Amino acid sequence: MPFQKIMIMTHTYSKIWAHYVWSTKNREPLLSNILIAQLIAHFKEKYPSGGDIYVDTANGVSDHFHLLIGQLPVMSASKVADQVKGESSHWINSHDFISQKFAWQNGFSVFSVSHSQIQAVRNYIYKQQEHHHYETYSEEIARFLKAHDIYFK
Repeated sequence: MPFQKIMIMTHTYSKIWAHYVWSTKNREPLLSNILIAQLIAHFKEKYPSGGDIYVDTANGVSDHFHLLIGQLPVMSASKVADQVKGESSHWINSHDFISQKFAWQNGFSVFSVSHSQIQAVRNYIYKQQEHHHYETYSEEIARFLKAHDIYFK
C-alpha cells in the first residue's frame, strides 16, 4: 500500500454563535428608546467583525437586552458577558445617559445558535418591542430556559 500523506490541521476554524440576554440591575426600566438606539450603535462600533467578539445583532427594551454574538473559541461565554456588560455599563455611566448609576444584573443567559438559525434569531431580536407587548422578561426567559431544557426554580 502506498504511503498516504496525512493532513494535520495547523489552524483553528470555528464559527460560534450565541444569543445573550441580560437585564438591568433589579430589572429597573432604565433603558429609553433613545438609549437603546445608542447602545445598539455602540455595540456595533465597539465589537465589529474580525475581533474576538462580534456583535451581529442587538436590541432591547426598558429592562433588558438581547445580543447575537459571534465569538472566537478563546472567549468563554462568561468572559464575553463580563466584558460586554462591564464595558457598556461604564460607557453609559461615563456619558451620563441616565440620572442614576447604571448597572446590568449580575448574571446572564446564553444560548447556542446553529448557523442555520441565525436569521431567525436576528428577526427575534429585531422585534423585541413587539414581543414585549404580550410577554414579560420573566416569561420570555422562562420560555427560553424550557426550550433549551434548562431547569430552574
